[in-house]
Amino acid sequence: MIKTLLLVDGSSYLYRAYHALPDLRNAQGEPTGALYGVLNMLRRALNDHKADYLACIFDAPGKTFRDDLYPEYKATRASMPEDLARQVGPIVEAIRAQGWPVFAIEGIEADDVIGTLALQAAGQGIHSVVSTGDKDMAQLVNDHVTLVNTMTSETLDAEGVLKKFGVPPERIVDYLMLIGDSVDNVPGVEKVGPKTAAKWLAQYGTLEELVAQADTVKGVAGANLRTAIPNFALTRSLITIRTDCDLSAHIPDLDALTMRAVDREKLEVMYERYGFRTWLRELTGDESRIPEGDSRVQADAPAAPETVNYETVSDWAAFDRWLAAIQAAPLVALDTETDSLVEMEARLVGLSIAVKPGEACYIPLTHRHPDAGEQLPKDEVLARLAPWLENAEAPKLLHNAKYDTHVFANAGVALRGVAHDTMLEAYVLESHRSVSLDDLSQRWLGRKGLSFVDVCGKGVNQLCFDEVAIDVATQYACEDVDYTLQLHATLYPRIEADAGLERIYAIELPVSRVLTVVERNGVRIDPEELARQSHAIGQELLVLEQRAYELAGQPFNLNSPKQLGEILFGKLQLPVVKKTAGGAPSTDEDVLSKLAEDYPLPQALLSYRGLAKLKSTYTDKLPKMINARTRRVHTSYAQAAVVTGRLASSDPNLQNIPVRTPEGRRVREAFVADPGNLIMSADYSQIELRIMAHISGDENLLSAFARGEDIHRATAAEIFGVQPEAVNAEQRRYAKVINFGLIYGMSAFGLASNLGITRDAAKHYIDRYFARYPGVARYMDDTREQAREQGYVETVFGRRLWLPEIRGGSGPRRQAAERAAINAPMQGTAADLIKMAMVAVQDWLDADRLGARLVMQVHDELVLEVPREESEIVAHRLPEMMCNVAELKVPLVAEVGTGYTWEQAH
Repeated sequence: MIKTLLLVDGSSYLYRAYHALPDLRNAQGEPTGALYGVLNMLRRALNDHKADYLACIFDAPGKTFRDDLYPEYKATRASMPEDLARQVGPIVEAIRAQGWPVFAIEGIEADDVIGTLALQAAGQGIHSVVSTGDKDMAQLVNDHVTLVNTMTSETLDAEGVLKKFGVPPERIVDYLMLIGDSVDNVPGVEKVGPKTAAKWLAQYGTLEELVAQADTVKGVAGANLRTAIPNFALTRSLITIRTDCDLSAHIPDLDALTMRAVDREKLEVMYERYGFRTWLRELTGDESRIPEGDSRVQADAPAAPETVNYETVSDWAAFDRWLAAIQAAPLVALDTETDSLVEMEARLVGLSIAVKPGEACYIPLTHRHPDAGEQLPKDEVLARLAPWLENAEAPKLLHNAKYDTHVFANAGVALRGVAHDTMLEAYVLESHRSVSLDDLSQRWLGRKGLSFVDVCGKGVNQLCFDEVAIDVATQYACEDVDYTLQLHATLYPRIEADAGLERIYAIELPVSRVLTVVERNGVRIDPEELARQSHAIGQELLVLEQRAYELAGQPFNLNSPKQLGEILFGKLQLPVVKKTAGGAPSTDEDVLSKLAEDYPLPQALLSYRGLAKLKSTYTDKLPKMINARTRRVHTSYAQAAVVTGRLASSDPNLQNIPVRTPEGRRVREAFVADPGNLIMSADYSQIELRIMAHISGDENLLSAFARGEDIHRATAAEIFGVQPEAVNAEQRRYAKVINFGLIYGMSAFGLASNLGITRDAAKHYIDRYFARYPGVARYMDDTREQAREQGYVETVFGRRLWLPEIRGGSGPRRQAAERAAINAPMQGTAADLIKMAMVAVQDWLDADRLGARLVMQVHDELVLEVPREESEIVAHRLPEMMCNVAELKVPLVAEVGTGYTWEQAH
């Protein structure tokens, strides 16, 4: 019988566990997420692979031969986050206590230790299983070596490597040389990604042959390939895993890689300290260890249901049985399967239901698979389910309920009774992490089900869900609702235990309902107006293009970075501001903006780029996005995508229409009301400055707002030491930049750049500002310290804004996190306010049965379409409602405008 060597890439899993799991902590506040994740991964690896030999390998501190070859090796890696670094010692200690041989060999990377051991094992007829998440390891795969990713259950033999990467294991080094490795700062071929690399190797066979025929490779990719060839020898040395390391001083033979005796005493102490209740009970057999409700239990994933029963409902007897079950259940998990991700167009293919963990069903309705068999008629199923679906008193649990509400609405059913949404629960708990159901299930439940790609594939061969076999669809759909139910049982108690998070969740849930209404309302667009604007911009682009040719002294492709670089830095000899990763002079927007301060061609190029983007993104594209049925444009608002709580608009993005140029503002003229209606805009005035006054409690700021003063004039008076009436336009402009700049954490350097003054002058203004507003200075210092201590800051209403980089990021990233710590409470509080306002306004419109309707939310602004006869009452009540959703230490102000177009109203 062939023996097995299990080699675990501990370094790979350290980071993956840290980033995959929540910010778990024990009762003493020590981080435990990576510790729990790595130990859990090792338990799974042992269960999945009956190993005769095993080892867990980590990178040792210090340099290796790769650093000597290439001093820039791993130079771009951020330092290890502090919370992770604190867990490395306990991780190694716990692994050893579990009986694992653990190695970190000075001067030799973990990859090379694993490669060497795998080769030694193969020489003795032993099969190696390498547990890793590192793609570089795929080069080791052969008849004697298999890779397994314990976190995702992915297993790769030679065929699996070919399927995943498009090249066989023996070509993986060539493949990696072409794409490079940004994590380890190993250069590849610029702008060559996995698809191009795989295509080239399939066409030419080997990298050597590709190099031999490099002159036949056309275009930019070919030019970049030829540029990279001199680096290939170095790159190969860096990327190739060594299999000939001398390990004899540490691992004399494979007999040194056998499981040792478990140190039960040490494990008991560690499990108790770090709050791993289930493992502690398992180790000691004592059910009383760590009582229920102890704060340290948060690191334990809930136990999987003892039995799992997923049923396909294809006859009325089964349907009636499930209908009775959902009518009797206190909470039902519900999900839809559809033929599209576009909310306004998605049609129902089937729906799934779960009433308790491990018990779920799928009702297929419109599958077209050849083996679909009999399905219950869609219209009749919906008719019989409608009384329950539309019952506001029947509690339902969904993941991203907004999408499913659209799907049911498309089918003529008004979904009501959404009591909980696990996407929003996860977002409230950890707004900085993924809220996809797949990721949450792995992170919180420790389980991975079928993914959409598993079921439907991807790319040109991707199946529509109605083409999926019903047995596969049942497994996938039932897992979704089953995991949703289990996630709710895990996440919601954590929200209930925190008054601030509970308050935020109570804001987010009704916002989901209101956003569905806003999205379905849509907004009317005048395509003829956009066509006129598009033509005018096109003419202006031609003028700018000619102007650029004149300034360059020759025609060139304005959209080609290569040609642009040759003109700017070759022909015109302009100074190089920064370089790309490949070493070429950069021509990005920051560079052009810097050069535009002194040179006319970059100025023309910036104008050209801005207008070209406006034309392609809005004036050309918006008319194509008008819904054929409603004749309106329907954006989609992502509610759980922005860390601060703000909404993100897409398809089309209505929040990024530029307003600083006449052409940008003109786009809003194409947003119009239906005949007999008006567009009404209500915008919170200086909301973040008002929140700053509230949070900081600065007396001068508070009194200025209380008196209704022009805050920028008041600030200018304080900074320049003059009476408010004596402030001139230039002083007010400086004060405005300072007011807004400081709440975004602007430094003296940034202020100097913005105002075109010396850094000393900028520092003088900032010092004067803080001298006049000492409460703001205290707030900033206290907030930075609070963020460093707990890893997050909070809004006025309790929204938690996580800042992972503030403890362990690199210098620039940590500084960015500190700036975010100052601004996030203001931006987040503003997001909370506008969300509360949306709910209040929609509830009022519904209660009074008004014809006015919310059509957009743009940052701090609500946009409505209002019948002319209601305009007076709405103009009066709208700002009143917006200003009364919460009481701050300063008055809230909302300014209202009305017109036939959005531009007139704004």
